[in-house]
Amino acid sequence: MSDNKIRIIVVDDQSVVRQGFVALINTVADMEVVAEGINGEQAIELYRQHKPDVMLIDLRMPVIGGVEAITKIRQEFPEARLIVLTTYDGDEDIYRSLQAGAKGYLLKDMFFEELETAIRSVHAGSRRIPAVIAERLAERMSGSALTDRELEVLELIVKGQSNKEIAKSLTISEATVKSHINSLLSKLGVTDRTQAATTALQRGLVHL
Repeated sequence: MSDNKIRIIVVDDQSVVRQGFVALINTVADMEVVAEGINGEQAIELYRQHKPDVMLIDLRMPVIGGVEAITKIRQEFPEARLIVLTTYDGDEDIYRSLQAGAKGYLLKDMFFEELETAIRSVHAGSRRIPAVIAERLAERMSGSALTDRELEVLELIVKGQSNKEIAKSLTISEATVKSHINSLLSKLGVTDRTQAATTALQRGLVHL
């Protein structure tokens, strides 16, 4: 009986990946995919339409990204059970997703058994975060958080802007830029701008 099945929506802008997950999930006797989407905007609409038991959602998608979509769905449906499926394991991505209300965070290169277990756990009301992801999250929680201004400066460093260009972009003095850079270098535990840029991209603090 379809009524007894765990109803799932899969949202991912890569059709091969999405179709692969859909095909695998539909081989499980008590699970069925009721809809598929390709961006965050569709994720919100499909959730409203189908009210699934579990939604699998990618992070980096066009129109509206995963974190924003999760936030909006959870605002409208506080009981929504969402699992992030992504290729990104930067601690900031993990942190933002879970802050937004995701109940699980899985990397796409996992075994299908792990996804099946995660769907069942989240459907039953538990969280599902693999040990390696939990470790990254713990690192993020123990580090000093960057301020909004420091993140803006970091983003411009990644774009290759000089202190003078950053000052102009943000309408602040070069001295203030230097102060922000010193602070963010210290918080990131790095010694120069190049290391800061590399760390920012690895951790998902800034996306190209």
